[in-house]
Amino acid sequence: MAEIGKGVTAGKLAINVQKRLTRAQEKVLQKLGKADETRDAAFEEMVANFNKQMAEGTKVQRDLKAYQTAVKTMHDASRRLQDCLADMYEPDWFGKEEMDALVEDTDTLWLDYHQNITDKSLQTMDSYLAQFPDIKARIAKRDRKMVDFDSARHHFASLQKGKKKDEAKIAKPAALLEMAAPSWAQGLISAHQVAQTNLSYNQAEEDLGRAQKIFEELNVELQDELPALWDRRVGVYVNTFQSLAGHQEKFHKEMSKLSQDLNDIMTKLEDQRQLKKGATAASKTGDGAKSEEANHSQSAATAPKVVQKPGPPPSRPPPRLTPSPDPREQHVSPLEAEPSGPAANTDSINATPQQCDPWAGVNLLDWDVEVLQPTTLPVPKAPSWDSWSSVTNGSDGELPPGFLYKVKAIHEYTATDGDELELQIGDIVLVLAFDNPDEQDDGWLMGMKESQWLQNKETSTKGVFPENFTQKV
Repeated sequence: MAEIGKGVTAGKLAINVQKRLTRAQEKVLQKLGKADETRDAAFEEMVANFNKQMAEGTKVQRDLKAYQTAVKTMHDASRRLQDCLADMYEPDWFGKEEMDALVEDTDTLWLDYHQNITDKSLQTMDSYLAQFPDIKARIAKRDRKMVDFDSARHHFASLQKGKKKDEAKIAKPAALLEMAAPSWAQGLISAHQVAQTNLSYNQAEEDLGRAQKIFEELNVELQDELPALWDRRVGVYVNTFQSLAGHQEKFHKEMSKLSQDLNDIMTKLEDQRQLKKGATAASKTGDGAKSEEANHSQSAATAPKVVQKPGPPPSRPPPRLTPSPDPREQHVSPLEAEPSGPAANTDSINATPQQCDPWAGVNLLDWDVEVLQPTTLPVPKAPSWDSWSSVTNGSDGELPPGFLYKVKAIHEYTATDGDELELQIGDIVLVLAFDNPDEQDDGWLMGMKESQWLQNKETSTKGVFPENFTQKV
């Protein structure tokens, strides 16, 4: 048999066991409807609010701890990334010292943010929820004392109802005792029975008063504390999330500045790289400068060789076209055929007197009249529309499907890249749309020669060509 602990007696254990049995019996009677139960609707509503408040606070605390863990994880990831950047940052790069300082500032900022969440927001929730276990235990104790109060109340009521029955039971044996016992003993027996009944009644009344007092004390305390605790939740949530929002704002504002500094360092590093790259390219191309100048000194009639295609080639002067004869100039006299204008005046200044006046010493009366008759020149016949259409549109006057329009090459173009089209003067080119409009450079078109289309009927030989080397037909 286990020994009884120090300070605990067998009497206390027996009393506790008896209380549990009495409470269990009372609850069974209440569930069966054989005993009434003390109910307080207002207090039950307070208890429901308390349970809801405790559940919400616990959820906020749990999610806040998860957020704190996420911040710590982000801090670790950020620190590893910044350390990686600092380790691979070479000393001769721009902003090496600024980069090292930025890494330290970033790590310090994360540490402060994590610590502020722990000290301000999370500790506020921990202190707020620390009072709930004690109040929950007192609510459970109040429920137990309410059952004890109901049990004592029912026991006292049952004694009151059975008091008359007990007195009748006592009277009957007294009549028998009067017959069998001497007269001096009959009074003692009656007094003893009455004293036992009064003792049980007084004990029940005393137990009822004590149970009622304990229950009412707990009930009054909880009725004062539960509403105040329910109203306090608003202030706790305001302080928690206001503090969290303030720390977030400060953290992101300072982190934004550090991010901007990092962006500036990277931008200047890229500029430094471009400068070094340009200097290297200039040194490499310095040896070939003379050969390049020699290539540019070639004849102007020959098109320069284009190494790269930065854009459309420069415009060339349009070819000189022979103008159509003017009917007003069909009849030309020998006198009108003389040159005129600045060139004629210049020649006349430098000429001899005989060259300036070819008719000097000539008598016009000795001339034949037929010589002075106007000469009639043949009038050229204008080409018909059909012949013009056949020249401009090729053998087929209709535009093949899939092409936008036709152009005619007015200058020669030598292709300098594999995707370019070689042009000869007079070539008819069918213009196509680019597969990706973003790939089209300004001043360049996509197409293929009409002769190649008529021969193969497919667009595998298409290429790009300068628009200003052609004209639309």
